[in-house]
Amino acid sequence: MHWLSIKPLLFSALCLYGVLAHASDPLIAPEAASGFSAIKSANYNKAMAVTANPHASRAAARILRQGGSAVDAAIAAQLVLGLVEPQSSGIGGGAFMLHWQAKSGELVVWDGRETAPATVSETHYSNADGQPMDFFSAVIGGHSVGVPGVMAMLEASHKEHGKLPWANLFRPAIALAEQGFAISERLHILLNRMPRVAVNPQIRDYFYSQTETGWQPKTKGSLLKNPAYAQTLRRLAILGVSDFYRGELAEQIVQAVKSDPNRAGRLNLSDMAAYQPEKRKAICGQFRIYQICGVPPPSSGGTTVLAILSLLENYEMRYGKRVDWQHGFIEASKLAFADRNAYMGDPAFVSVPTQGMIDHDYLRQRAMLISNSSVIDKVNAGLPPGAEPRLSSNSPELPSTTHLSIVDTEGNVVSMTSSIENAFGSRIMVGGFILNNQLTDFSFTPKDIDGALVANRIQPGKRPRSSMAPTIVFKDDKALLAIGSPGGARIINYVAGSLYRILAKELPVAEAIADGHIVAMGYDVELERGHVDEPTLARLSERGHRIKLKDQTSGLHVIRIDTKTGLEGGADPRREGEISGL
Repeated sequence: MHWLSIKPLLFSALCLYGVLAHASDPLIAPEAASGFSAIKSANYNKAMAVTANPHASRAAARILRQGGSAVDAAIAAQLVLGLVEPQSSGIGGGAFMLHWQAKSGELVVWDGRETAPATVSETHYSNADGQPMDFFSAVIGGHSVGVPGVMAMLEASHKEHGKLPWANLFRPAIALAEQGFAISERLHILLNRMPRVAVNPQIRDYFYSQTETGWQPKTKGSLLKNPAYAQTLRRLAILGVSDFYRGELAEQIVQAVKSDPNRAGRLNLSDMAAYQPEKRKAICGQFRIYQICGVPPPSSGGTTVLAILSLLENYEMRYGKRVDWQHGFIEASKLAFADRNAYMGDPAFVSVPTQGMIDHDYLRQRAMLISNSSVIDKVNAGLPPGAEPRLSSNSPELPSTTHLSIVDTEGNVVSMTSSIENAFGSRIMVGGFILNNQLTDFSFTPKDIDGALVANRIQPGKRPRSSMAPTIVFKDDKALLAIGSPGGARIINYVAGSLYRILAKELPVAEAIADGHIVAMGYDVELERGHVDEPTLARLSERGHRIKLKDQTSGLHVIRIDTKTGLEGGADPRREGEISGL
């Protein structure tokens, strides 16, 4: 039994996707905003799935109803999301999954991040004159495609944590691909707003119709069928992911990348065959009475979310009743991002002071930089324990991404964020799905202004730095909360701010994620247009914050677990997510 509460909120204006002046500008949003709906919350007793699309949430609930595990439901949901939300994620991309096994108490991270081809060089994104490419020159085409990791990760996690047969998990997506689905408002908006989507015949013919005025996006509500995707899924259901990495599908992917007319890529069959998902240890830290756990490098999400909350907590302890949590959050974010930009990369290639970046004593000392009356003018990286001194460096990191949270009937939890990077990825469509442009998550320049090598420079076989931050919160050694979001580098602020509102301000989860976002990555502060009051603007401006009002594109999907009252879910009103369960 469930109940659904609807509370009207103001609609925010659509934001046009701006022209990217420079590839490493981290302030560009990965997707256009598509409005603000009603607050979406629901309660279920036994199990719950919260995803970015109703079709995916219902597919996950169907698997849970059949006795499937949280991992089973996540796989079914992801396969559907790749069909109905193709601009954001799919089997041509990558993912991070955080999984809690309730009975054994095991918490594990599955890393399905893409890898760079073996033949790339550190000048992969340099023009003939040695200058970095502009962003869309880098994005469009095979040059930006890394080895997709999500399918290998999903199969590996299923072997350990799946309950239903692998092939059963493909049925909802196959049926929907063959029967067709209605183009949603958000998909239609992004087809209109995103530049240069229809650059290749396969993606153009699928999403667009030829009219007297040229190719136009198919209308909202029109039926979209994808028989090629259904065929791909049937092969994967029967043959497993070996076909994706070493068989006919691998050959199709490599051929599409290497023959792309926009900018051919370097992906080879050997790169596909060599891919392996990584099983990693979660990174955890204390915030008040809670244990917050996230994913480690190559994602910067876990360390930076933990650092922000620890810095904010230290600021509040220092100033007591005089604290202004929004000011403290902004300053804490600036400090945490400075460290993240300097030190974070693939730990197989660079030394990452992972534990040092969340070290309690280090962050307590670093929080002393936060004044209650003014802003930090120049934010530099600190020197965490175990770190080698480095300067901060920027990388685009604009994941067009999705997040899902799932709890099954046995109390197992999945918090998973997946991505193809920019909206509609590389614009290469093969087998009914879109290939990622994740290589643009690397720094476009291999060296900083002093000539030192950048931690997140591109190298053969390397995984690019990510901002994905799937998170599980624990209290008294029991899972309490699953949360995460899309949104590029802003993911970190979206998740950290929502955690603060839920855990410190004790807001219901749906209200917490609908509250106005605060984004501070070391630049001007972004406050969410239409969701901040004048006294807050005045108070922050008086302290010296340079504020911009902007629409935000989060897709927070949250489940709160209460042993007495059941499961409380929240879906972000900025996207088209839904809460389903039993």
